Amino acid sequence: MAHLIRHKLSNKLTNAAQTVSNKSQAKVSGVFARLGFQAATDEEGVGFAECDDLDYDYRQGMQMDVLQGEDEGGQVEGEGEGELDGDSHYQRDGTGHAPGLKTGGSLDEEKPKITTWEAGWNVTNAIQGMFVLGLPYAILHGGYLGLFLIIFAAVVCCYTGKILIACLYEEDEDGRQVRVRDSYVDIANACCAPRFPALGGHVVNVAQIIELVMTCILYVVVSGNLMVNSFPGFPVSQKAWSVVATVALLPCAFLKNLKAVSKFSLLCTLAHFVINVLVIAYCLSRARDWAWDKVKFYIDVKKFPISIGIIVFSYTSQIFLPSLEGNMSKPSEFHCMMDWTHISACVLKGLFALVAYLTWADATKEVITDNLPSTIRAVVNIFLVSKALLSYPLPFFAAVEVLEKSFFQDGGRAMFPDCYGPTGQLKSWGLGLRIGLVVFTLLMAVFVPHFALLMGLTGSLTGAGLCFLLPSLFHLKLQWRKLLWHHVFFDVAIFVIGGICAISGFIHSVEGLIEAYTYDLHD
Repeated sequence: MAHLIRHKLSNKLTNAAQTVSNKSQAKVSGVFARLGFQAATDEEGVGFAECDDLDYDYRQGMQMDVLQGEDEGGQVEGEGEGELDGDSHYQRDGTGHAPGLKTGGSLDEEKPKITTWEAGWNVTNAIQGMFVLGLPYAILHGGYLGLFLIIFAAVVCCYTGKILIACLYEEDEDGRQVRVRDSYVDIANACCAPRFPALGGHVVNVAQIIELVMTCILYVVVSGNLMVNSFPGFPVSQKAWSVVATVALLPCAFLKNLKAVSKFSLLCTLAHFVINVLVIAYCLSRARDWAWDKVKFYIDVKKFPISIGIIVFSYTSQIFLPSLEGNMSKPSEFHCMMDWTHISACVLKGLFALVAYLTWADATKEVITDNLPSTIRAVVNIFLVSKALLSYPLPFFAAVEVLEKSFFQDGGRAMFPDCYGPTGQLKSWGLGLRIGLVVFTLLMAVFVPHFALLMGLTGSLTGAGLCFLLPSLFHLKLQWRKLLWHHVFFDVAIFVIGGICAISGFIHSVEGLIEAYTYDLHD
């Protein structure tokens, strides 16, 4: 009996000592982890996984697997007792059936992944869309400096896209890169935490909404512009053509997903490629008359800042890069993909802008297809209008999603009730929001029908912010301890140059719009 009592007492003392030892080890390991050394307990591994799961659940609203092994969380690694099963993000020892969040991996291994070529195709569609039609107009006011800016903007946007993705990752206790954020908004919120944990997300959401809505407005403006120049004999004004285009776009208000329009994306891209080839072929046929002497080394101080906004806007893709990288089957190839897509965009944009400007010189119009002879202008412009109308649902649907999540679906904290019923049907106020957005784009296109000025304003206001200012600022904030001096120099330089270009471009674009509106100037 005495022996049994001594045995139980010994076990209790041993367990208490083991518990104290584990807690002390966890605290010491936590201190060393903050100092950059490797942590050594499964307890901290479980805590790390729990933090990731809570963060992911909050952002995605998805039901995650329950972490196992919490009851054995105090055991020291190497004893083989207790294994972390069910962690969908991070498993310390890399074992188990759950794929976990690997280095450079994405958040959901169950989702179908896209190849590097498919990711490059998406980026190419974003930065080589129909807005390249305004680049010759930028050369008109910038000359050779405009060509240099096309190259410079490609380099900077490629770099900021890479550092934006770098902000999605943090190092774990083993020094591995772990993806702990999902989106641009998550990065912004992380930068403003802990004092203002939601401020950064609100700023990015506002910038995204402005850019997406302005893109929709530009599609309506360019549709009216192309139609009025395709049929100059018709007694129909550009504003009236914009109304006709908007009527065709009203069904967008009933969209629940993009499955209905995604099938047209490839046709739109191929049509745009054919149009670019036709324009360049016509320009090459007039190579003997090219006005090399018209390409200036000086700039129009008043109009050139607008050209900067046009060039920057044509490269904007940062909004969807975090989602794109997360869905790549080989995220390690993201940097290579960004390099070749931006190099190809730079070469093609530069050649297109220069060749088109050499052909028409000082007569270059805001939308270059308006310079084509009337015999082929109508055909080309009709294809472009079709592409613009089919492209409209993409930014429109994205803008609607941001508005609905911000004001109608924010986890019970929204200002207004949900737009959808229990069975998924769209409620009346949700439909009203969508129709109101379509009508708003029409009103803007009718009252401000100036393609280049609007494009320059958008590029200066949100394009520079999302592509230059915020990525460099976030990179400095989140990666400061790991940055080399030349990275700091690049980030600061990009922030300063981007800020100057954004302010000057915004001021001159607004002045141009005021002048055009006051004196009723036409494109």
